[in-house]
Order: sequence, then structure tokens, then C-alpha cells
Amino acid sequence: MSPGPHQTQHRNVWSSWLERLAALRNVPAVLRILWDSGRWVVAAGLIARFVSSILPLALLWVAKLIIDIVVHAVSSSQPVGPELWQLVIAEFALAAFAGFSVRMIDYLDTLLADRYVRFVSVKVMEHSASLDLQAYEDPLFYDHLERARVQATDRLVMIQQIGRLLQLVITSATLSISILLFSPWLLLLLVVVVVPAFLGETHFAFLGYAKNFRQTPTRRQLDYLRMTAGSKEAAKEVKLFGLNQFLTARFKQLSDEIYFENARLAKDKFLAGSLLSTVSTLGYYAAYAYIIYQAVQGRISIGTLTFLSGAILQASSNLQQIFSTLSGIADQALFLSDLLTFFRTQPTIRSKPNALPAPRPIKQGFEFQDVSFGYPGNSDHLVLDSLSFQLEPGERVALVGENGQGKTTIVKLMTRLYDPTHGRILLDGVDLRDYELADLYREIGVIFQDFFRYEMTARENLAVGRIESASDLPALRMAAQKSLADRVIEKLPRRYDQMLGRRFDDGVDLSGGEWQKIALARAYLREAQLLILDEPTASLDARSEFEVFRRFAELTSGKMALFVSHRFSTVRMADRILVLANGNIAEEGSHTELAALGGRYAEMFEMQAARYR
Repeated sequence: MSPGPHQTQHRNVWSSWLERLAALRNVPAVLRILWDSGRWVVAAGLIARFVSSILPLALLWVAKLIIDIVVHAVSSSQPVGPELWQLVIAEFALAAFAGFSVRMIDYLDTLLADRYVRFVSVKVMEHSASLDLQAYEDPLFYDHLERARVQATDRLVMIQQIGRLLQLVITSATLSISILLFSPWLLLLLVVVVVPAFLGETHFAFLGYAKNFRQTPTRRQLDYLRMTAGSKEAAKEVKLFGLNQFLTARFKQLSDEIYFENARLAKDKFLAGSLLSTVSTLGYYAAYAYIIYQAVQGRISIGTLTFLSGAILQASSNLQQIFSTLSGIADQALFLSDLLTFFRTQPTIRSKPNALPAPRPIKQGFEFQDVSFGYPGNSDHLVLDSLSFQLEPGERVALVGENGQGKTTIVKLMTRLYDPTHGRILLDGVDLRDYELADLYREIGVIFQDFFRYEMTARENLAVGRIESASDLPALRMAAQKSLADRVIEKLPRRYDQMLGRRFDDGVDLSGGEWQKIALARAYLREAQLLILDEPTASLDARSEFEVFRRFAELTSGKMALFVSHRFSTVRMADRILVLANGNIAEEGSHTELAALGGRYAEMFEMQAARYR
């Protein structure tokens, strides 16, 4: 028999509570991050909150003493002594110090917030950079990364709630003890009537977390649509194809779905919260009526009535806030799962303990031995299947083949952005996985077709190829000359200090070909033993690409070079050409040898040459 709707609902509520309790395990890890972000600020904040938390009881007690002295003086027609004015001065001092402590807590919270955001944002950036390339090629990873980035800063609320909770607990404990000494049943009443409101707050906070989790992919779509509709890159097609109405309508549809879901939850929370709040208020006034009755009967003094009424009011309010804050912390901790899971994710492409330094100089070169590779999530389809070839020192090898035949995959494997599914890649007879990764990267200069355009100065755009050379202007100029980027930079108003791109003020955008020359300069700046060009000149005209590759051939003399290009006029500069098909090498040789062979390469060469006749 299948469970009924009430059983299912009960199970869901119980499951949500278990999930909340389990999420509290995330709090210590975040507190460690918080402590590391600013230890002295955290310590000072704790002291300030402790002092501030005991002041309400002290103020109530002094007020009680003042009222009792005044009532006694009035009822007995006796003058008041200096004790009264001493208490008034004490109350003023306590009130002034309470105001000071509140501002001190706000000041320390502001400092801690800035320290925490900076600290955790740096940790997210550092950890993101350490993860494997395959993570960035997985759409699900972006959902996790987006939530981690948001949680890195949005969890400030939870951190402030933890500090507030500590302060509330201490204040409530001192007030509750005073109420307990008067009547244990009165304290029990205050606690019991607060529980329903706590359960309601917790329930709706959990629903809010679940809603935000569901909405993450939709919000990413909204960000994409917003960016596409207003981006420079898409502006031409949006105008010419009349896409604005289509993009806007799609945005409205998705945003309406989010709005109505948010509105439904907000309405339910409002109605339930109002009802439960009334229950808590009723409990307070029941307790208040009881102590008034005790005062009327002469069982307590007017000062004690004032003290207890203030204690009950503050204790009731604090208990509600404690339960609400604790619920908020538990539900905020649910959001922390993504952040902490993100930090626990470790790369698989990393250096082994006691890894070897990269060989200097490289003597034997690279060797692929029966290398097979399938991308994660599609491992049944092998992009490379038992591929074997060598790249020797001083040799220039070109990779050609139709799209999807594994040219870029070979580049990714040779640069150890991925590891082979099967087989080995050797460098000087040693498996690439045995070398220290960062040291290996220093000996490789590579420019991809989708190279990044840094919205930085021209100097910094060049220096990313070897960032420690950012202040070495002669080295930057030399790299720019090799890639022909010097001609581009000399035309800029501020030359090497010119901001590139349109994102920031005074930025100057470049053409596709000019950006490519800047990117090529990065590879030359590295002075690496292996230089790789993976179709970085795809948007250049044939003459410009020929000039770039001619210089590349000259400047890589004596070095290992690997390049990929669809234009055979440039490929023919290679010492050896590998023709890829079906995950393996279909043909191999120089341009002259392959053209004479009359096979796949010759056919592709003739098809391309016919376009220029």
C-alpha cells in the first residue's frame, strides 16, 4: 500500500529537520575560516558581545533599586539620601556604556565582514584555479561554483547571527535566572509559547533554501539572457536578426516563474508567521498579568514588578530571537554545504609527492605510447584510440584533420590538462605524471584558439605569459616584436600602459587579429622549450596567418613546436605533419611526401587550394 499524503508530508517534514541538524556540522568549519580571517577582530568582538549581553540585567536591577527607594520615600514621607543619586549616576553610566558597546560591536562586525569576504573570496579563487580543466567543461560544476561564490560572501548573515546568538543566550540566561528565582512555571510558560514560532521560522527557512537551490539553473539562464541582450559581441546579430523581443520574452517568462514561486512562499510565511507570533505575544501577556496580580496583592514591590516586567519582556523577546536565530543559522548552514563541498573537491591532475623537476634541456622529447582518451561523461566514445607518435627536440610538427579528430585533445594531453584514459605520455622517457606540474608548465608556451582577452593594460596582457616579467619592459618589447604586437602597441595612446578592452574607463578595444598578436607574444615571452599554437590565428586572413606562422617557424628554430591549423599553406612549414582520423594517425610525413601520396591529406589540400584558384 502506498503512503497517503499525510504520511508523505510527515516524512518530508522529518527529513527536513534531519537535514537541518546535519547541516549544523558545517558551522565549525566556517568558524575556523572566520577565525583565520581576523583573529584579533573575532576575539575583540566576543569580549564586546559578552560585556554588552550582561548590561540589560544590570540596568533592570539598578532601575528596581531606584524605584523601590522612590516608592519608600513617597510612602513614608521621608527625604531621599545620596544613595538614590548614586544609583541614577550608575544607571546613566551603564546606559552610556551600553550605547558604546553596541557601536563597538558594529565597528568590529564591519571590520570582520571585510576581512572575511576578502579571505574567503581569495580561498575560492585559489581553489578554483587548482581544479581540473574537466571541472570547467562540466555545466553542473558551474552551478556548484556559482553557489560557492555566492555563499563565500552571502554567509556574512550567518556569521553575524552566530555572534548575535551568543549575545542573546548570555542575556537570556541572566534574565531567565532572575525569573526562575521568582517562579519556575513562569519561565516554562515563556519557553513553551516561543516553540511554535521557532518551528514555523525553521520550516519556511528550509523551504527558502530548497527554492533557491532549485532556482540556481534558472537564474544562470537569466544572467546569460541579460548578458546576451546587452553585450557588444551579440549586439550585431541581436539587431539584424531582431532577437531583442525573443530574448526579452524568454527573460520575462523565466523571471515570472521565479517571481510567482517567491511570492507564494512569502505569502504562506506571512500568514503562518502572523498566527504563530500571536501565540507568543499571548504567552508574554499571560506572564505579565500574573506579576501585576502579585504586585496588587502586595506580594512583590513596585520595583520588583518593574524589574520582572522588564525581565519577562526582554526574556520573551530574546527567547523568540534565540529560536529564530538558531533556526536561521541551521538553515544558513544548509547553504554552506555547497561552499564546503567545493573546498573539499580535489583535483586529480596534480603533482605526486617528491615529483621530478622538468628536464632542462629536454633531450629526447615527448612520446605518446598507445594513448587512448575519452572525455569524462562520455568515456565510451574515445577521441583518441591507441595513438602513438614522438615529438623530438628541434622538431616542428603540425596536426591536421577534420573537426573532432582529437587535435586539441592532443594539445591538452601534452600540456597535462588531462591525463590519458589508457597508455602513457613520456617526456625524456619519464611519464608526465611523475613531473612537478608547475615546473612542467614553465617549459610549455601555448596559445589556444579561444585565448583569453584580459581587460588589463597592454603590459599586463603580455606579462601573463610569464607574470614575473611584468616589470621587465625590454623582455615585453622583445616578445611583442616577435609576434608583431609591437606595431599594435605603438599605435595606442598610452602604449604599454594603455588599458585594453571596453570594460573600464579609457579602455581601447582591438580587432581580432590585434588581440591574437598580443596573445602570441605571451607564448614567446615564456622562452619555453615547447611552443604550441592551437589554431590561434583562425580569424586572420590567409596572408596575415602566413606571416605569423612564418615568424613562428623562424623563432622556434631549435625548439620543439607543435601547431594546429586548417590552412595548409602554413602547415607545409612543419618538418612533419600528422593527419588525424578516427582517433589515430591516418598519414604522417612532410607536405611534399603527403601531397605525393595522394591520400587524405592530398585530398584536403586540393579542396582548399581550389578555393584560391
